[in-house]
Amino acid sequence: MGRYLIRRLLQMIPVFVGATLLIFLMVNVLGDPVAGLCGDKACDPATAAQLKREFGLDRPVLEQYLTYMSHLFTGDFGTAFNGQKVIDLMGSAFPVTIRLTLVAVAFEIVLGLGLGLLTGLSRGRVLDTAILLLTLVVISIPTFVTGLVLQLLLGVRWNWISPSVSTEAPFSELIVPALVLASVSLAYVTRLTRTSIAENRRSDYVRTAVAKGLPRRRVITCHLLRNSLIPVVTFIGTDIGALMGGAIVTERIFNIHGVGYQLYQGILRQNSQTVVGFVTVLVLVFLVANLLVDLLYAVLDPRIRYA
Repeated sequence: MGRYLIRRLLQMIPVFVGATLLIFLMVNVLGDPVAGLCGDKACDPATAAQLKREFGLDRPVLEQYLTYMSHLFTGDFGTAFNGQKVIDLMGSAFPVTIRLTLVAVAFEIVLGLGLGLLTGLSRGRVLDTAILLLTLVVISIPTFVTGLVLQLLLGVRWNWISPSVSTEAPFSELIVPALVLASVSLAYVTRLTRTSIAENRRSDYVRTAVAKGLPRRRVITCHLLRNSLIPVVTFIGTDIGALMGGAIVTERIFNIHGVGYQLYQGILRQNSQTVVGFVTVLVLVFLVANLLVDLLYAVLDPRIRYA
């Protein structure tokens, strides 16, 4: 396990460098960051040249990237074009999005696994068909439609929730936004769990456990469910980063000032430092989540061993 962990950590280095380089090139080459500083009017040549010198945009892109990476290892993610440190923006945005993501993942685990187990054990029955149709409808509806409808019904018409989340963003106000954020992933977790449960029910180890006279609850929880969780854990692990980075629509609808909001503002104002800094952290989240998922395989399935 130790050698495998070290090997995986070493493999993460080129992936991280390649991903951040690609993001840096896309942000700095495909657009003109200086144009966003001058608003609707074009900057005059003297002002544009001064701004480029001030933010180091007059140097070659590769040199800019190397400078950025050298600062990154000291905890300096750069300065936004409005003079605010990117690390300060992260300090206010990431806690909000982490809370939103935790609630969303909780919905995926509790509802997704529960409905998937229920349909997997009752495959072909009326309940199974109804839940499959419901998940198909959820997958087919865009997130912004689900969010706007729930905001209109629950927040405006029935006044059950606040239409917009407050600046503090407590857990109680993030329940509905998290449900909107997790809706599509929850449907996929349900269908994936159902398929895995239905396939493993026909496995030899399940028939052996039943033949030994083990209680039904023990057969389901200790044998069937545990071995069926590997593809589900893989999906949820990779989905954590996707939820954090893909919360732009949900955070815009409910006025949540998290990572999605800051990324939207950075893209809108062509603030390359903000976009690159936030996406760099999201890349790290993806890499760490994938590493944890790989390590969980051995916990879920004792047959898996790492050399």
